[in-house]
Amino acid sequence: MNATKKIGIWMDHSTADLIGLNIEGKQQYIQSKFSFDDKEEALKKGEKHMHNKEKQMHQNYYKEIADEILNYGHVLLFGPTDAKLELHNYLSKDAHFKNVRIDVETTDKLSDKQKEAFVKKHFTE
Repeated sequence: MNATKKIGIWMDHSTADLIGLNIEGKQQYIQSKFSFDDKEEALKKGEKHMHNKEKQMHQNYYKEIADEILNYGHVLLFGPTDAKLELHNYLSKDAHFKNVRIDVETTDKLSDKQKEAFVKKHFTE
């Protein structure tokens, strides 16, 4: 692991936007597989089934993001929802992330340029 590599991840429960200071090329996005249609279908089988399905899909979403985070030494999780806190809790239970510095910030919805500026400002302060 290279401790100098830094990444910002703007996220909500449906999309994670990976913004790296050391990333060359186009931006990366990770999409949650839990869609409105999945929620509607699961609700037909009962609310408990829907919550279990949602939890399982969010765990898969967080794992996909976590796999990317393993390549970095300093991570900024930010965004408007509690998804960033849920991911932080998920990561804190995994020993693979004990040497990864993770910062969590609450922001509003931001444009791509605002996200990039927020990440640059965070890591230069």
